[in-house]
Order: sequence, then structure tokens, then C-alpha cells
Amino acid sequence: MKKILVANRGEIALRIMKTIQKLGIKTVAVYSKADRNAPHVKFADEAFCIGEAPSNESYLKGDRIIEVAKDLGVDGIHPGYGFLSENAEFAQNVEKNGITWIGPGSKAIKIMGSKLAAKDAVKDYDIPMVPGIDQAITDPDKAKKIAKEIGFPILIKASAGGGGKGMRIVEKEKDLEDQMKRAISEAESAFGDGSVFIEKYVSSPRHIEIQVLADSHGNYIHLFERECSIQRRHQKVVEEAPSVVLDSKLRKQMGKAAVKVAKACDYVGAGTVEFLFDENQNFYFLEMNTRLQVEHPVTEYITGIDLVEQQIRIARGEKLGILQEDLKIKGHSVELRVYAEDPMDNFMPSVGKLKKYRIPKGENIRVDNGFEEGMEVPIYYDPMLAKLITYGKTREEAIQLMLKAINKYEIEGVMTTLPFGKFVFEHEAFRSGNFDTHFVKNFYSAEKLEDEIEEEAKLAALVALKKYFKDKNQLRIPQN
Repeated sequence: MKKILVANRGEIALRIMKTIQKLGIKTVAVYSKADRNAPHVKFADEAFCIGEAPSNESYLKGDRIIEVAKDLGVDGIHPGYGFLSENAEFAQNVEKNGITWIGPGSKAIKIMGSKLAAKDAVKDYDIPMVPGIDQAITDPDKAKKIAKEIGFPILIKASAGGGGKGMRIVEKEKDLEDQMKRAISEAESAFGDGSVFIEKYVSSPRHIEIQVLADSHGNYIHLFERECSIQRRHQKVVEEAPSVVLDSKLRKQMGKAAVKVAKACDYVGAGTVEFLFDENQNFYFLEMNTRLQVEHPVTEYITGIDLVEQQIRIARGEKLGILQEDLKIKGHSVELRVYAEDPMDNFMPSVGKLKKYRIPKGENIRVDNGFEEGMEVPIYYDPMLAKLITYGKTREEAIQLMLKAINKYEIEGVMTTLPFGKFVFEHEAFRSGNFDTHFVKNFYSAEKLEDEIEEEAKLAALVALKKYFKDKNQLRIPQN
């Protein structure tokens, strides 16, 4: 490959391009009119405008992206995550046009893109699954019968998509019919597919995922786990690797299960197998993400492996140069997604101009960033500005460095999740490792955050006052 087009924007486009450049390959950026001055556009060797600001007029126009790739003599397309990264039809069309798709085959994307198809694909591989029904359901009476069999509370889930859309927790039978209608309606609206299914609701779960790599020569490995239990609206905000709750035996079992899932759909490339982990240390297959994950840097830190480089090498037909027994966990890494959201107002998006934007720097601090000072945060896309990642020899060291990095991150003009991140990393439940996916519900509120910020402001004022009097005393000239 001599030239790769990155079919994405922002921090992930820039992060991918840095690895492409490291491999001596030319980069092509595509951008919407809203992103014409974005860092990923400036960084690329070539850049091409593909449409207006809304994503359905630019980043989701697969045919237009392929047309640009052909005109510019591109050898490969890397989709990043989001947008067209899990679109089987786009992957297929890229290959049909003689361009290498840097990702899994369309068959794997299609199977794992449907939670029901994924369950069906792995059912013969002896992989633990949450009790429930593995087929689409629309009849409320049938749903009630199944719910009684597996026991309330139950979870109604959309087969397509994710991010908490089309998902409803039902505690009592009388609420089932209404919640089912809502879940179907939401799934149809969000994904164009109203298929829902029912499974037992795991009340205090942790969200643990396993990174896998597979080549086209039949080699499969896993790169250990990531803990992704700190979420708001069923979407991850804080991630870490490794997880504090897994011992070597469980890690091995979950790793083997993840590899089996990858084999079940003839997976090729980098992918992530997600599991629910309950308070009794049982784990259940949840889904597979057929792309690079937002939180991939924490895995890169603890393994020393560049996952984007592996994706490109696998797409070129190379064999994996890593054996499972070669992999060892080194140290600990934590990540905070820095969103332009207001944690004081239910994490609502916060758009505007970045009047001040200065990222923290230092050893073992990594910022995968897609913005610059003076830029506008557009309303058209996901509001993530950057990913802030730190690494330490121990978990405590990584957390302390994260808190230092958060304090050094200067942003004015929009609200961000930085104060929320500070709240999490300082909280006793997180530091002790005694938390689950209900962390936000159980421990966080805007009032608590406000109290913390006020307390910090008071302390800062006291320190400043103390310093003022100390300096004043030192400057006094003794009288004779």
C-alpha cells in the first residue's frame, strides 16, 4: 500500500494518519465544509471536501468517498470508528472497486452488526450467554411468558445498533407492553430496524471487553481486557486496562471465549468482544464490535502494540507477528473521553468556539486530539474533542497522572467532561475498584460536582491568600 484514505474526521482520523505516516504510506483526508480547517485536514498529504456539514451529506456518503479514493489512486480505506466503519455494504463496495478495506470482511460485520445474528453465530461455541430469547419478538403476550420464565427484571434490547437506544429495563409485568412498544419505536427510528429481543437483566454488571486480532492465515490472539463500566446513558466515558476484578484464570477464560467469538464469524483484523461480568464473577457474551474501539490506546499502552499498524499489516495480507504466549501485561493505563458536554446539565452537548484550548503534555500522557484553539465545536457530529490517556507502572500511578493531566488541560468556550473525569478518578468507589455500570446513578450528581468545585475554589483562594501574606511579610523592610 502506497496511499490510504481515512474515511473519518477529528481525533481518530488524525490518530490513524500518524501510524500510516510512520509506515511510510501517503495519507488522504476527506472532510465536510464544517471541518475544512480541522487538524486532520492539515496533517494529511492530500485532502478532499466531500460535502456539506451534516454527516449524511458528507461522511456517510460511501459512494462519494469511493469515487474520491479512485480518482486519487488510493490503495486502502481505513474507516476509523463510527460513520461507515460497521457498514457491511460500504466494506463490500470498497473491495468491489479494487480498494483494500482495512477492517473485517463484510460477512463478519453483517453477523456481528445484529445482536440476534451474533448470538446465533456463537451458540455452538460454548460461550456463556445471558438467559433470554435469541430471536426477534413483537408479541407482548409471548414476551410476558418469556419474562416470567427467566424472571424479572428483564432487559428489552434492539437487535441493531447500540449506545443505549432501543433498550428498556422492565421491573414489573404491568410495564412490559408499554416499554416494549417504546423500545421498538426507538429502534426503528434510530436504526431502521425495530427488531427487539428479551434477556435477563443483570442488576450489578461490569462491562469488560477483550481486544482480539486475527489475520487471513487463520491466526487469532487476544490482547487482554479493558474495563469500561463508567458510563453515562449506556455510553462509555472512562476506560482502563487491565481490569481490577480479573485474575489470571478469569482473564484466560475470557480471552479464549473472545477468540472463539472471532472464529465463529471468520473474523479478520482488529475487533472487540464485549462481555457483561456479574457480582458472582460470571461473564456473558454481549456483542462484538467489528472495528477499532475509542478506548484502544489503553491496550496499546499495556501491550506496546500499535493496533492501527496491525490493522494495516493484516489488510496487506501479512501474518500476525505476535504469538499469544509472547504477550504480557505491563503496567496500567486509564482513559477519559473529553466530550464537549455539560456534566452539570445531564451531559447535554455544549457547542461553541474554543476560546482557549491547551492540551497537557508530559511523559506517559497521551492526548488523541482533533481540535485547536479558535475552532468551533460543530453541532453535526459526536461531541468528543479528544481522548486523554495516561500510563503508570501501577493503577495508582496511572490515576494520579490522569488527575495531574486533567488539571493541566485548559479549555474555555465550551463545557467539557473534564470535571466529571476528575470526580470519577478521585472517588473512593473507583479507586478501590468497587464499582459497576451504575457508578453514575449511584455516586454522581451535578450537585455533588458543584460542591466539589466550590470546595476546590475555596481551598485555592485560601492558598492564594496565604501566599499573598507570606510574600508581603518577606517584602517588608525591617525598621531600625
